[in-house]
Parts: sequence; C-alpha cells; structure tokens
Amino acid sequence: MHDRPPRSTRVLAWVSRLGRPPSTKPGEAYGVPGQGESLVISIVTITGLLAIWWFVTWAGWVQPLFVPSPGAIVQKFIDVFNQGFTGSSLAEHVAISTARVFGAFLLACLVGIPLGLAMGMSPVMRGIFDPPIEFYRPIPPLAYLPLMVIWFGIGETSKVLLIFLSIFAPVALGARAGVRSAAIEQIHAAYSFGATRWQVITHVILPAALPEILTAMRIGIGFGWTTLVAAEMVAATEGLGYMVLSASQFLQTSTVIMGIVVIAAIAYAFDLLMRWIERTVVHWKGYA
Repeated sequence: MHDRPPRSTRVLAWVSRLGRPPSTKPGEAYGVPGQGESLVISIVTITGLLAIWWFVTWAGWVQPLFVPSPGAIVQKFIDVFNQGFTGSSLAEHVAISTARVFGAFLLACLVGIPLGLAMGMSPVMRGIFDPPIEFYRPIPPLAYLPLMVIWFGIGETSKVLLIFLSIFAPVALGARAGVRSAAIEQIHAAYSFGATRWQVITHVILPAALPEILTAMRIGIGFGWTTLVAAEMVAATEGLGYMVLSASQFLQTSTVIMGIVVIAAIAYAFDLLMRWIERTVVHWKGYA
C-alpha cells in the first residue's frame, strides 16, 4: 500500500484546486471564462474578513468608538430589536424604508421600462427623453434634494420622488439598450411570417431586451438603497437611513454599523431574488 501524503500537502492541493479553472466539457476547447462555483471561496473570504475584524478589535488596535467589535454589533442589533430606536421598533424602521425604496422602484419600473423600450424603437422618443435623462443622471441626489423639498415639501412625496429619480435613469437606459439586443434577422423573420408590429415587440424585442432590463433593475435598486439615507435626511422620524444619521450625531457607531448591515442584508436578499428571476426567465443567457 502507498502511504497517504501529509495533511499539509493535501490541504495545499485542495487550495490550489479552488483557483484552477474547471475541466472542459465535450465540444469546448478551453472552457468558458468565469465558469465554476465560487460559493466556497466567498464563504472563506467572508469568514476571513470577520476573523480579521474580530482580531483587530480584540487586540485593541482600534478604539470601539471608531470600529466596534462584531459582538458589539450583534448585541446592538438585539437591543434595538427588543427595545426599538427613538420610540419605533426595528421592524417599523425596516418597513418604512422598504416601503419607500420598493414603492419608488415599482414606480420607476412602470414608467422607465416602457419609456426605455419606446426610446430604443423610436428616434422621436429618444430625441425627446434622452437629453433630460442623460442630463440629470450623473447628478448626485444630494444636489437636487433641496429642490425636491422646495417643490414637494418635507413629506413622503419628496422622499419617494428622490429615490424614484435615482432608479429611473438606469432602468430606462437599460431598457433602451436592451432593444438593440434583438437581431434584425429575428425581426425580419417575424414580419415574414405575418406578425404585426405589436407581436414583434412582445415576442421578439421584449424577450431579447429582458436580460438588459433585469440587469438595469438590479443596478437601479442598488441606487435606490444608496439614495435612501439622503432621502431620510429631511424631516424623517422613522426609517433605517434616519436611524443611521441620528445615531451618527450621538457617536453611536455600533448603531450606525448595525443599520448599514441591515440595509446591505435587505438589498442583497433582493439581489439574490433578481438573480433567481434572471435564471428562471432568461435561462438561455446562462446566468451563474
């Protein structure tokens, strides 16, 4: 019998296999770039970052005022979950912020997707709506927040509209770009079989544009959560952004980080949902 290699050798071999490209399938010469599972690597990376965070705080290299320990963040989450924050429970803060972001997101999709498709198919629509969208798209939401307050007051309208504007541009432009994904041969083939213009739009152009639209929706919801804190800066008494800003004024760093983690967790959960929708609806694109 052959002796088994030492444990250290087996560990090094396992680590080297993680970075090795997957074996090719029949018909593939060199394999598909990016193909392969990354879940194990992601888990190892997250675990390593948490371990470094814990060690730095445990060793006292950074004061808790600047970077609290992971345990302090977990304890703060438990405290806010049980006792609430400024008279409102954590669930109420989450519900308010989620309603604002996803309300604006749904509105942006209802307006932006049809408008983007129209811009992609009509030079008249593109000439009318492309300049104003491209004009305001690179402007940070904080720049036009005062205008939202002047025009619409300090109520929910200005907050939802600010988030809507941050989501609307990427969704509309993504839908416009998706129209170009439809091959002209497919469009001509549909017309040759007697399809109407509406049937070409619904059966050829829209399915071809769906991958771009779903990607734009994922990008847009990320902008929405980014804008949430800015939207809740003015006259807000509830919400995750309000909680983060209020805690920062009193140097409650653990509450700030806890709020950031909650926002990131909700946004990541929705991103996972969008990835599942992509794999289900546009499975021919081969999403990982």
